[in-house]
Amino acid sequence: MEILRTENVNKIYRDNGVPVQALKDINLKISKGEYLVIAGPSGSGKTTLLNLLGTLDKPTSGKIFFENSDYTSKNRKELSEFRLRKLGFVFQAYNLIPVLTALENIEFSMMLLGIPEKERRERAMNLMAELGIDDLADKKPNEMSGGQQQRVAVARAIVNNPLIVLADEPTANLDSANGSKLLDLMEKMNEEKNITFIFSSHDKQVIERAKRLIILKDGQIVNEN
Repeated sequence: MEILRTENVNKIYRDNGVPVQALKDINLKISKGEYLVIAGPSGSGKTTLLNLLGTLDKPTSGKIFFENSDYTSKNRKELSEFRLRKLGFVFQAYNLIPVLTALENIEFSMMLLGIPEKERRERAMNLMAELGIDDLADKKPNEMSGGQQQRVAVARAIVNNPLIVLADEPTANLDSANGSKLLDLMEKMNEEKNITFIFSSHDKQVIERAKRLIILKDGQIVNEN
């Protein structure tokens, strides 16, 4: 089942008034349950494309459809609501809220959605147990290792059963052992919960595990397998 489609997506930035084409004529179709990696050299447009797919930015031209609805025409409030309900994000810098515990970080998006405290506590605790991180429940980010913080970030990303999880260089700040554990966790969630994962990465171990690989160069798709 197709859940995401781009049609002739272009993105042009201005650098001191000079137009720079970051993406050119991107056409993609992504189905539910895919485990897809967008790879390419630095400056190829990986993060720009991920930001567009995550509705964090809008294309200069072209359209992006989620479940056959055009999201390039939606306003900021509608996009914010869509991200909260339908998308999960995992960033290389973890982006956990420093004053909250791991449990509270995972609960945060549910709180924004108005889910009652008892239900969100139960959902967060059950997920943490499933992911083997329930021992981190009361720890704040500065009391956790990078690998632990990133696993908490994954739990936060999937707790609302999102349509898609977007992961921007999620292993960049981890050593190879912790990076491998993180990828094991994401593969497990992909296989068991049928959650769609879209990565942007130049990490060899992320690319090697891709079930579908998109190669970008100079803002264009140059290979796909």
